[in-house]
Amino acid sequence: MTPGGRITSCRRCPRLVAHRQTVALTKTRRFQDWSYWGRPVPSFGRLDARLLVIGLAPAAHGANRTGRMFTGDRSGDWLYRALHKAGFANQPVSVDRTDGLRLVDCRITAAAHCAPPGNALTREGLANCQPYLEDELRRMRRLRVVVGLGRVGFESYLRARAGLGLTNPKPRPRFGHGSVDAWDGITLIGSYHPSQQNTFTGRLTESMLDGVFQLARQRLADR
Repeated sequence: MTPGGRITSCRRCPRLVAHRQTVALTKTRRFQDWSYWGRPVPSFGRLDARLLVIGLAPAAHGANRTGRMFTGDRSGDWLYRALHKAGFANQPVSVDRTDGLRLVDCRITAAAHCAPPGNALTREGLANCQPYLEDELRRMRRLRVVVGLGRVGFESYLRARAGLGLTNPKPRPRFGHGSVDAWDGITLIGSYHPSQQNTFTGRLTESMLDGVFQLARQRLADR
């Protein structure tokens, strides 16, 4: 079974299982005609990619509806526009799994693969999903750059490395927008998450997000 197959059949977290299924049944008014995915959302992109983007978790009416990471919500609008501009996606929009979007030398995953109630993850939920990220890191043999979207995405990478028995730097890398740490042939870049909380308030602007992926592109070009 593929890693994606294992993820989509996961039922480790009763709280998340109940929430994602309830949302898929009740839906929201503007998406009443949709048949919601309502399962754990697999990572998107090839395992031989050199760039890995790690987000937080699927949105209840975004990826939990469409079945593809960062697809169907405003966070995805921001992310895919920036990825396309930096040459990591073949188009700037992501609507559903049949829209023709293709990632280029990039893979997108998340610290958790199920939509959490109130966008609030628990330590238990993160711990239950960590083996999936560890498995991805083990398989991504060409990985060179990791972008952690938000502190949760950033920290999940460091925890997964530790789970694999790999050594993290001391002092431990600290999250910040545009933070850069490089060791063991990998560059870890921090970025504010393109959530509405950040984009509506101006904490994250398009130019700031563009800068993160331009930096990722530069780091790949240096290798």
